[in-house]
Amino acid sequence: MTTAMNAPDGTHLILTPHLDAPDDFYEALLDAHQGLSIKDSHAFNARLVLVLANHIGSLPVLREALAAARG
Repeated sequence: MTTAMNAPDGTHLILTPHLDAPDDFYEALLDAHQGLSIKDSHAFNARLVLVLANHIGSLPVLREALAAARG
């Protein structure tokens, strides 16, 4: 697997481990889902994706992320 995909505008999606504390993030993500119904959990995930997409702000990078997530 390629570690970074180059987008036409020179931006890239980082596919190598990049989180300072991935286990801590995973725990926080699980905690955020505690007590939510399946419907509310899905809605939370959708809102989280939109918040993170806004933070990334680059459509080419987001398209790369979508393709990477599909496998």
